[in-house]
Amino acid sequence: MTIQTKKNDNDMNNPFKNMIDECRSILYEAIITEYPTQKNIVIKIEEPPSHKFGDLSTNICLQISKELGTPPKKIAERITHSITIPKDSYIERIDVAGLGYLNFYLKTAKITEFVINSIRTLSMDYGFPKIDQPENILIEHSSINPVHAIHIGQARNSILGDAISRILRARGHNIETHFYINDAGRQSAIVAYGFDNIEKFQSKTKIDHYVGQIYSITSCLIEIQSCKKKLLELKDNKGDKIDQTDFQSKLDEWTDVALQLQNQNRDIFEELREKLIKISDPESEINNLLRKYEEGDVSTKCLIRKVTELCIQGFKQTFSILKINFDKWDWESDLLWSGNVSDIVKKLSESKHVSKDDDVLKLRSDQVIEAFEIRQMLGISDDFMLPPVSLTRSDGTSLYLTRDIAYSLVKFNQAKQVINVVGMEQLHEQLHVRVALSVLGLNKLAKNLKHFVFGLVKFPGEKMSSRRGRIVTLDDVVEEGVKRAYVEVENRSPTLSSEEKKNMAETISIGAIKYALLSVEPSHEVVFSWDRVLNFETNSAPFINYGYTRANGILKKVGNISFPINYTKLEHPLEKRLILSLAKFPSIFIDASDRLRPDDLATYANQLTKQFHEYYEKVDVSHLDDDDLKNSRAQLINAFKIVVSNCMGVLGIVLSERM
Repeated sequence: MTIQTKKNDNDMNNPFKNMIDECRSILYEAIITEYPTQKNIVIKIEEPPSHKFGDLSTNICLQISKELGTPPKKIAERITHSITIPKDSYIERIDVAGLGYLNFYLKTAKITEFVINSIRTLSMDYGFPKIDQPENILIEHSSINPVHAIHIGQARNSILGDAISRILRARGHNIETHFYINDAGRQSAIVAYGFDNIEKFQSKTKIDHYVGQIYSITSCLIEIQSCKKKLLELKDNKGDKIDQTDFQSKLDEWTDVALQLQNQNRDIFEELREKLIKISDPESEINNLLRKYEEGDVSTKCLIRKVTELCIQGFKQTFSILKINFDKWDWESDLLWSGNVSDIVKKLSESKHVSKDDDVLKLRSDQVIEAFEIRQMLGISDDFMLPPVSLTRSDGTSLYLTRDIAYSLVKFNQAKQVINVVGMEQLHEQLHVRVALSVLGLNKLAKNLKHFVFGLVKFPGEKMSSRRGRIVTLDDVVEEGVKRAYVEVENRSPTLSSEEKKNMAETISIGAIKYALLSVEPSHEVVFSWDRVLNFETNSAPFINYGYTRANGILKKVGNISFPINYTKLEHPLEKRLILSLAKFPSIFIDASDRLRPDDLATYANQLTKQFHEYYEKVDVSHLDDDDLKNSRAQLINAFKIVVSNCMGVLGIVLSERM
């Protein structure tokens, strides 16, 4: 029997899917006609490992051969014999290969016209098919403790959070981004305590850097005082020699830190040292400050809010440079003063899975997981053990976890789904929040709360610690990147003005930093190396940007493109490969959106640019006498330019028009 299958209507939003769907439809009709028992078959069509095996391929005949009791090659031959390919099809021919593979060869001119017209028509919207049922999604990201400038490790949170927000928004979802201001914890009390002991506020640097100096110096001086006090107690009471040695070692370490901090900012250090040395128990005063803030004491609120707002002001300046915006800034302390936290504590305390040990409320998460049978929902293995966790301190004040549970409920009042972009080290904390929601009878919310995990950033030669004042700030990294990029810009474009070079260098630097933090799988750690970040030769934003500017240069030389385009002229093998790669962008975007994998888009942009660079090196465009061929190739290059710009743009990376 011969089958003639009608091609699907063109879908400009996703050309590659359209081609695969047609191949799958033709095969399915042939298979169920020749082998009616295979009606529930699922046909997987992929790109073959080599283009000598066609443009698309499937091993479906190998999959069904055992059930049918027929050699796969005979099945393949019978199926292909029964197919008549429609004239308007994308498919040129279907070959049987090897043991029974089916290889599809597509019509170059037809798919080229379809793909390029799709890109040209949709332009900046190409690659972003909208989801049928958009959802309200709240994404909380960054949420950096407002006690020091943003460091490079925290920057990955911000850049990943911004990227997935852009991706999901481009997919059609309704997105709100929130920054959670952690102002009710011990770190905020420490920096406020130090700030309160400085006579005159006098910042000589960016404000969040200044706050960070106060925080590090205050923490250091308190640690030194605490070590000295503990050592004295051990010696007076003839305590364990090992304990004495440990505390002496700790004191020596903090003394070294103090010398470094003193050299960095002598004025603040000397003033705070003079003040704190006269205070017998600063730890107690900090705890008291924390308690009074939680209770809503007016003067304490004014102090901590003032310091926090100063630091947030610095954050906003940095975020502005990175073009990262937030819809809302939520204060942790508001949860306390509104009664939300105390309500949560009261409700949880009524559960049989919450106990009181030495005046500390504890959630038995291990019990809850088994009692509620929520391992699968939490995504944890059978042997994973989540230990009990404290919900309050012994003095009754709340802990970060308790406030986070209350905050989750506030977020779910505004959205159906919540995504928390939080580091790998917070895995247990995030699981405890979801367990607590289950205890409260809110299983649906627990299911809709997603922890987007990301790995650490390692800066070779640097061991970061904000308490010790050892951080590589994002501001410093951007500044260093601009300096390095400026040298490259000056070499490539010496005729530009200094201002143009600086703006270009800033665009390249920020793009390079973002790409470096996005291009690695989120859960994996990033080793930050300038040799890789600003590598103009491969797998970096500058490399991709160079491809983009090369495309600009060619199009400028060609000038106006005449229409209509004769797509039959594009016969070079590299042209077909480039066309298929451009066609795949919407499918890759959808998959990256569904799996929250911005690194897949970064990888795609890099691979597409590699293909373009190869095409640029091997195929002439601007020096052709054949105007039809020149116009066709120019249109292909313009399509590349649109797609690579769209791909990088949805990651939050702006490409420089010149380099």
